[in-house]
Amino acid sequence: MHRRIAATLFTLIAGSAVYADTPETQQKNLDRYTPYLQEPVDQFQYWSLYKWQLVGAEKIVVWTTVKDAFLLTVEQPCSQLQWANGITLTTQESRFVSRRIDYVNAGGDRCRIVEIQPLDYARLLKDDDAPKK
Repeated sequence: MHRRIAATLFTLIAGSAVYADTPETQQKNLDRYTPYLQEPVDQFQYWSLYKWQLVGAEKIVVWTTVKDAFLLTVEQPCSQLQWANGITLTTQESRFVSRRIDYVNAGGDRCRIVEIQPLDYARLLKDDDAPKK
């Protein structure tokens, strides 16, 4: 009995750890990335999804490699995005993800990508490592 309660408690704690950050944390993360955003592009090359981070109700940052990141804005409504444990990206045109053509799949939602902005992630990491005055 005690093992079952402990297992259930562990499952609840572990399950809650995968949910999205609070809206305040998402906004803080978006604010951190904003100075490093580049001009919007129509597409980016995509082989695999290294990791992703929700930074707003309709905004996610996806890393295609350790150093290549993009801010994607999707059409609303995309209500499952904030609760998704994982996402996939479609690639209609070969190995490129294109705005207005491709989608972020999250839970049961298929959310069209309306804007793609490259993130100068290398510069962000360099600035993070720089000594603070």
